[in-house]
This record gives sequence, C-alpha cells and structure tokens, in this order.
Amino acid sequence: MGAERRRLPDARRHVRGRGRQHRPGLLPSRSKFRPPECIAEALDGHGATVRLDRNGTMTVPRRELMPPGPAPDTRRLVAAPRRRSILAAGLGLLAAPAMAQEPWPSRPVRIIVPFAPGGTADIPARIIADHLSRQFGKPVVVENRSGAGGAVGIRAVAQAADGHTLLHSTSAVAILPALQLNPGFDPLVDLAPVTITAVAPILLLTRADGTFPDLRHFLERARAAPGKVSFSSSGIGSTVHLAGELLRARAQVDLLHVPYRGSAPSATALLAGETDAAFLSPIEALPHINAGRMRVLATAGRQRSPMAPDAPTISEEVPSYDGIQLWFGLFGPRDMPQEAVARLMQELAPLRQDSVLTARMAELRAETPLDGPAVLMARMRAEVPLWKSIAQQAGIPRE
Repeated sequence: MGAERRRLPDARRHVRGRGRQHRPGLLPSRSKFRPPECIAEALDGHGATVRLDRNGTMTVPRRELMPPGPAPDTRRLVAAPRRRSILAAGLGLLAAPAMAQEPWPSRPVRIIVPFAPGGTADIPARIIADHLSRQFGKPVVVENRSGAGGAVGIRAVAQAADGHTLLHSTSAVAILPALQLNPGFDPLVDLAPVTITAVAPILLLTRADGTFPDLRHFLERARAAPGKVSFSSSGIGSTVHLAGELLRARAQVDLLHVPYRGSAPSATALLAGETDAAFLSPIEALPHINAGRMRVLATAGRQRSPMAPDAPTISEEVPSYDGIQLWFGLFGPRDMPQEAVARLMQELAPLRQDSVLTARMAELRAETPLDGPAVLMARMRAEVPLWKSIAQQAGIPRE
C-alpha cells in the first residue's frame, strides 16, 4: 500500500496539462455520491481500468488504485469526444446561415383592409393579394377589419409580431391622428411603408348650369358673401372634406361645409341645388360629368387631371394650396425586415403592366405608381402634420 501511494505523485505528473488534474485515490463508497456519466474508458499498461467523465476528470473505480507503471494516454480518451464536439459545432455553424437566410415569406401572408369589403381600398388589395400568391407560392389573403374609421384594422397591423401581416389603406392612415385623441398607433413610428399602390385626383365640381364659370369666380363669390357659398363632402374627416378645409384655410375664404353620409348623397345634394359645389372622387363624379350634369372647377392635385385637362389645379389660383390626392398605400409593422420590403417591391413591379389592375384603376381614374417606401414615407411625413393643423383650424373636435 505504501509503495502504491508513493507512486501517486508520478501519476499526477503524467496527466498534468491534459484536461483537469488527475487526483487518484479511493472514491466514496456509498450513499449520495453519484459519479458523472462516463464517456470513455481504457486500460493502462498494467491492466487497470481508467474512466473519463464529461467534466474531463479521469478516475479509477472504487477501491481500485492506479497501478504502478506509466499513466494511460489521456489524449486517446479525450480525442474522440472532442472530434465529435468540433464536428457538431461546425455543422451548427454551417446550418445557421441557411436558417437566417430563409426567404420571406416563410408562411401565409395577411393583408388587412381596415374597411368593409367592396370599398375602394378593398378591390385593389384583392388584386394585389392574388398576384402575390402566385409570385410567392404561398397563400396571401385579404382580411377586412373595419371599425373606428379604420383605426381597428390599422392597430392590428401596427401590433402584429409575426412579420407576415400587411396593411392596405387609404390616406385615412395619415388623417386619423388628426381626428382621434388616441387612435392606438403613430403612423410615422408604428408602420413600415412599402409603397403607394394607387393615386387618384380629388375634384371640385359644380352643376353644369351653375353660376360659377370657374374657380376664380367661385372664390370671389365666397369672399363677397362669407359663410354663404357651400360645398358638400362624404363626411367629416374624410379626405374630400379636408380638401375643402384646406382650400378655406389657404384661400382665406369662409366656405360653408355640408357633410353627408357618403359620396353618393353628397353628389345628389349638389345636383339638387342644396350646395354650390362638392369635392368628389372621380368614380363618383365621372358618370355625372359624362351625362352633362356636373362640371369640374378644379382638381386638388399638383398637376391637371387627364380626365379634365381644361380644369386648373387649385394651386394655379391659390399658390399656397398643398397639392393633395386620394391615395392607397401598402404598409407593414415597424419591425418588418428590409428583405421583406425588398421582396414585396420586386414582386409588385410587374403589376404596373397587369391588365386586371390597370383596367380596374382606369375605372377609378387612378394610377399605380408603386414607387417604393421612400416616396410613401415622404408623403406620410408631409400629410400627418398637415391634417392635424387643418383639422385644428377647422375646429374639428378630436374624439
């Protein structure tokens, strides 16, 4: 026994520097001790069993001392597990880029329209969804989620965390913060712009037999009779209503606003002589223009409209008037990956030549610019503060 103990320091020297220091000796015989799982074992030159556990510690079984002679070559005990670990780590590193580079989308995509089915925002959204489904090879579905003037659906997208939820909205997304104290989202922070999908002019019309031959006479009459010259709209806070309020502010005239529940009643009121003018979208105005019942006084955009090339823009008569349009935009939540935006733009580009969308937009007298996130963000940054200012000047209460 004494000779064996005297050999112990020699055994320690053999294994020093290879894994943990070997401390041979007797193991506890019982009870709570539970040795670590053995991952390798070998016989030394004298037939003694030596085990290596997962902690890198070499041990001798209970009541068995390290025999005299050279210590076992621990490199053999360690080499195989180490090779397996290195191989597994290497495979993991190779797999990581593949998982990180998984193309978007990796699951079905939802496009939320914050209005009822069949509206002007819904129809283009369904054409876009059908096109993207074919391009992605995955379902792209439209979900109508109306309520609170569009705020319910917009909030749903702003709060979406799946990376596969989109919003297709009208310019209401830029107007709602001017009308609601707490819409539940900040359009400049909580949404990632993708692209403007369509734009259409806003028209200021009068009856074909009306007393105003042009916009200049309309404004002169309004200045001469404050609060007497009226215009109708599809409702308080609508884009066409705010177009009229913008004219009142920039031209410094006192126009009387008469709101109706929708564009059709607004047009009917004008034809019935209940109002002097109306701000309408092309889809509502065109049948009456073609029938000779209405006449375009001006368009609200920065350029004249092809559907009324002889009618000036409002800014031609009122230079400070901000050119505005009806527009539709595609958004994602703010954390949407840039590669997803890039993929969407890549697949949406062919829609400029899509016959179905082009025909439908022609009916709306709309264009499909699809000009990317920067243009949409620039429009949002211009319009969100503009509508807040105009709504405040018009005395529109925030609810």
